[in-house]
Amino acid sequence: MNLEILTPDKKVFEGEVKSVTVPGTMGSFEILNNHAAIISTLEDGKLIVRTSGKEEVYIVKGGVVEVLNNKVMVLAEGIIQR
Repeated sequence: MNLEILTPDKKVFEGEVKSVTVPGTMGSFEILNNHAAIISTLEDGKLIVRTSGKEEVYIVKGGVVEVLNNKVMVLAEGIIQR
């Protein structure tokens, strides 16, 4: 599954991932390979990216996530890597 994380001023991440956990408006949820198509707004909170053998945590300042055909696009208003 391919993930791309963008902010208004830069591309933060692009690559293959095993799963992504995002802070959705109605609660946090995990996106796995072959996830159903979805668009959701994001609240401020933790975005967790899991690649093979590694986990990266970002703090998102709102935004939108779209999942379609094993491509996850996160458009964040702001982001900090922890």
